[in-house]
Amino acid sequence: MESKAMAIQTKDEGGIRVRLGILGTALLLLGTVACGGDAEAGPQGAGEGFERTINVEVAPVETSSFTELIRVTGTTRAYQDVTVSAEEVGVIRELPVERGNLVQEGQPIARIDDRVLRAQVEEVRAQSELARERWERRQRLFEEDGVGTEMAYLEARYEAERSQASLRSLEERLDRTVIRAPISGVLDEREVEIGSMVSSGTPVARIVRMDPVKVRGGIPERFAEDVRRGSSARVTFDVLDEAPVESEVTYVGSTVDPRNRTFEVELVIPNSGRVIKPEMVANVEIVRQRHEDALVVPQDALVRVEDGYVAFVAEEEDGRTVARSRPLTLGPAQRNLVVVRSGLEPGDQLIVVGQSQVADRDRIRVVEVREPVRDRVADRGGEG
Repeated sequence: MESKAMAIQTKDEGGIRVRLGILGTALLLLGTVACGGDAEAGPQGAGEGFERTINVEVAPVETSSFTELIRVTGTTRAYQDVTVSAEEVGVIRELPVERGNLVQEGQPIARIDDRVLRAQVEEVRAQSELARERWERRQRLFEEDGVGTEMAYLEARYEAERSQASLRSLEERLDRTVIRAPISGVLDEREVEIGSMVSSGTPVARIVRMDPVKVRGGIPERFAEDVRRGSSARVTFDVLDEAPVESEVTYVGSTVDPRNRTFEVELVIPNSGRVIKPEMVANVEIVRQRHEDALVVPQDALVRVEDGYVAFVAEEEDGRTVARSRPLTLGPAQRNLVVVRSGLEPGDQLIVVGQSQVADRDRIRVVEVREPVRDRVADRGGEG
């Protein structure tokens, strides 16, 4: 019995040793995988551990131009928006232009019944002709023959002038019975119908000039020194499949709105197809500053650290390619691009993929060299 028990114990110990051997092999394989599928043995061999090698992609750092922009949301306005009112009393007899049609400056858009005024004009015109003839006769008699008194002479003269002034006044009133477009544009609203009674000041129609249009937006007060008349700008509309429109600032507000701490700017852009409508939302980009020969890098290539940002570059060291950390001083940023004021030099191989996996002096393998950063800036229009 004792020898049988010892045999069983020996058998169990052997099984445990086998299982421990299998477990050790598995742990060794797991450690190899954890170091990365492309890990390479260190110079002392596998007996003293492994040195990891991380695959990265780099892009050469080069200088380029960089445009710093101020982005705001604006709204469009008609270039001119005029409400046309009647200037005479009467009944609307004719509306020759339909709503939505184009009108030219001076074109009739409504006519008021003018029969009473026309009769008055004819009456005063006759009186004016009589007064003029009386004055001319008095003038000849007094100046050439010395007949009559000076008072009669002056009365005839003033009566002729008064009659002529009354005629001009009535003719002006008669002309105002034809309501004309004060600007060229679209007859957007018609406020009266045929048969409507109007008086001086009654709104008759609304005319808007749609080409060009104005774009207005509010600029934060911190940019007060950077925006002025003539500043370059670009306008786009999310709801329109149109190319960006280049323009410039035509108006800069003199005061700051206390509600939102912004000041108003205005731009004028063409609208030949009249597809841009008043009150549309516009995306406005105003050039704040242009930087020449700047070092511009992708913002997502930087790594955030406790005291700012660092970038990793690929360098050769003792026959190996390693990652080196560079603390950075940054400038303005735009659309995932940022200006580096210090920390990088032209020609540096910036790690743009894999930078979050490396530490200073880690061994790396460059698997792809991307296009220079300056070319990426140019592809985006040079404006971030």
